[in-house]
Amino acid sequence: MPPVDPVALTADLVRCPSVTPADEGALDVLHELLSSAGFDCAWADRGGIRNLFARFGPKGHARTFGFNGHTDVVPIGNLDDWTTPPFGAEERDGIMYGRGTTDMKSGVAAFAAAAVDFVTDTPPDGAIILAITGDEEGDAIDGTTALLAHMETTGEAMGVCVVGEPTCPETMGEMMKIGRRGSLTALFTVTGVQGHSAYPHRAKNPLPPLMRLMDQLASHELDQGTEHFDPSTLAVVTVDTGNPATNVIPAQARAAVNIRFNDIHSGDSLSAWLKAQADAVAVAYGVEIDVMVKVSGESFLTPPGALSDLVAHAVEAETGVTPVLSTSGGTSDARFVKDHCPVVEFGLVGQSMHKVDEHVDVAHIRQLKSIYGRILRDYFA
Repeated sequence: MPPVDPVALTADLVRCPSVTPADEGALDVLHELLSSAGFDCAWADRGGIRNLFARFGPKGHARTFGFNGHTDVVPIGNLDDWTTPPFGAEERDGIMYGRGTTDMKSGVAAFAAAAVDFVTDTPPDGAIILAITGDEEGDAIDGTTALLAHMETTGEAMGVCVVGEPTCPETMGEMMKIGRRGSLTALFTVTGVQGHSAYPHRAKNPLPPLMRLMDQLASHELDQGTEHFDPSTLAVVTVDTGNPATNVIPAQARAAVNIRFNDIHSGDSLSAWLKAQADAVAVAYGVEIDVMVKVSGESFLTPPGALSDLVAHAVEAETGVTPVLSTSGGTSDARFVKDHCPVVEFGLVGQSMHKVDEHVDVAHIRQLKSIYGRILRDYFA
């Protein structure tokens, strides 16, 4: 089988308009490539989401290396703002444009191409697993979690895993992720008594207690960071009354906060703190405050060691850059994989992800394939 061109494969994937939850043939492209290279492929679909599981080598081998990624993309926004067709994969001056070029069809193409070339040239004493989902940019309910459930029920397992998300802020090779902060969103609903704004004593205005609560939360220092994590952050993200009338005191007001938290906290501990703060304000103002919390993921850390050393060595060998070990950024599917096996993330420069005219340097795609190929060679050496 001839070497796989990761740039051409990226273009094929970008031309599939796979906005979550649609697939539009993206995973079929990968299924055909991997099947023809001798990978055992299976679908792990759930909830209308397509997920592809592929393994080369014996099932259950002690040395099983995994890659994880996604082929779904975010919406394009206003089409008129794009200077190239968002699903055209047009290339100009060494740059490919299109939704998903950075996040993260190029990453998937790079590790798929590296894996196919590796097993074609030097079939490993072990196994390689590719777990690719169509549900990462959405609620991520039926994506990587479905793949991991499929693996559990079928006796499949990865020993270690690399998630191919974009990780480099500005320069190729400068950063890898060895963990992620946790994330939660809390919605507060304050219920008072509606009334005329000229007679505030006859009403119970929910806005003052809501504003007091938001100020207290936003002013509170959650922590000062830990060895591998920056300080946790809390942001007030919305305040709403739904009240268009200036002569009416509303009966209810709502607000939401988002917290990105390090390993000092857990979703449960922060939820308890938020509810205690709300209860105290509710008592002080004589109103009801309902709190609803959704935890998107807990913080996690893969301590520096064999896996991060393996990836860092490959990055440095191919780019001349030693990657910083970071836990910055939002969440990724690594938050699910970490319960299955040790996991780190490494991928492209992510400056244009989710933006209009998203784009990728095609030389970086080839470089990323080389990095992933070296990781595989070193792992199975």
